[in-house]
Amino acid sequence: MKAFCGFIFVLVSTSLFGQTSSLKEVEGQVEKLRLAMIDPTEKNLKDLTADELSYGHSSGKVENKTEFIEALVSGKSNFSKIELKDQTVTLSGNTALVRHKFFAEIIDGDKTSNVAIGILLVWVKQKGKWQLIGRQAYKL
Repeated sequence: MKAFCGFIFVLVSTSLFGQTSSLKEVEGQVEKLRLAMIDPTEKNLKDLTADELSYGHSSGKVENKTEFIEALVSGKSNFSKIELKDQTVTLSGNTALVRHKFFAEIIDGDKTSNVAIGILLVWVKQKGKWQLIGRQAYKL
């Protein structure tokens, strides 16, 4: 009986460690995305996003990977500050759902404005790394 209980403990501990590790990896990727949106380069954005990316804005506009990267790198979308609050991460196999509130300062020419929206991010683990495959923003 002791051996069986020990086996179950190891099995559960290994599973929980794997989830904790994946949770930290996803949280790390979310932070890298936040920073990449403030200081974008084509390379860092390509590394963080899946080829099949569907990036939905709170206005209803949807961009693919190329459009998302181009908007940031060109300065069309220009963030000077992004803060994420109330973040939750739910893992299911190689998929992670991340929800948070997104507060940002946007620069448009000589004008600055603020945005406060809710976000759902969908991350998938492909070839050993977590990549953003879906994002949908909504008005708070």
